[in-house]
Amino acid sequence: MRVLVTGGAGFIGSHFVKRLAAKGDEAVVLDRLTYSGNRANLEGVEHEFHHGDIADPEAVAAAGTGCAAVANFAAETHVDRSILGPREFVHTDVLGTQTLLEWARESGARYVQVSTDEVYGDLEPNIRSREDDPLRPSSPYAAAKAAGDLQVLAYVRTYGVRASITRGANTFGSHQYPEKLIPLFVTNALEGLELPVYGDGKQVREWLHADDHCAAIELVLRDGEPGEVYNVGGEEFENIEVTHRIVELTGVDAGLIRHVEDRAGHDRRYALDDAKLRTLGWSPRHSFGETGLTETVEWYRANRDWWEPIKSGEYREYYERQYAHRLA
Repeated sequence: MRVLVTGGAGFIGSHFVKRLAAKGDEAVVLDRLTYSGNRANLEGVEHEFHHGDIADPEAVAAAGTGCAAVANFAAETHVDRSILGPREFVHTDVLGTQTLLEWARESGARYVQVSTDEVYGDLEPNIRSREDDPLRPSSPYAAAKAAGDLQVLAYVRTYGVRASITRGANTFGSHQYPEKLIPLFVTNALEGLELPVYGDGKQVREWLHADDHCAAIELVLRDGEPGEVYNVGGEEFENIEVTHRIVELTGVDAGLIRHVEDRAGHDRRYALDDAKLRTLGWSPRHSFGETGLTETVEWYRANRDWWEPIKSGEYREYYERQYAHRLA
């Protein structure tokens, strides 16, 4: 199958391209190569590459030529950045999604929207989000993703587009841009820098390995029902637990941990009920608590040449803007 993978030079998208290539499918990557897109993520992987914006109909049509399906990973994804500047999130996550849906409508391609657990909003303990729960996004990022999801469902009902949605938990693994919690704290620890924990660090997240996430997306692409949403869950840990585990695995002093001013509108807990996806035959192969985080830390330790150049220039400007006043 020839599959258009938007955002295929990013973190999860590049893992998906590798999965398709390993199975003999033909991956066509469309990526704008913004700060987190990196063609080095695709080195040694067979693929066709197009540099372009998913909000540009001509770029989408050119990249999508001959594709029977599209998996939409392209998105602005970082909550902190959405608080600093939300406009770009609307452009990519809403307008870009609509542009891709219009192409899928015209071409008849199968469509999978890669979304997030954050669209459900904050949860009380012992509650898990189900696919038919109301959407209650808290951040500009989550609101933009929720708007994209609603566009997908509208195109299914109004135009008959063969589209499904996956909503995944916090994803971890190799090649993740070092602004998210795990790669940020791992690379900071390896550099002897402070680990800025928001508030008390008791926020609860589920952790899902990138390979398990991609396996779920592929399954939905092949066997999922149009108009259906599928949650992709992980293992629950508090952020402070993850932080202490990273300290242990990197061998640094726990004194590097700094509790700093929390971010605005910070959700306390996410958790997913993924029973619906499991009925399709999916189950995770990687355990975060047993080996997943350990292997991820070791990847960053062994691949400093990948992340060290990233932590300069644009990244440094963002980091100073986000954390300098909190660490002062």
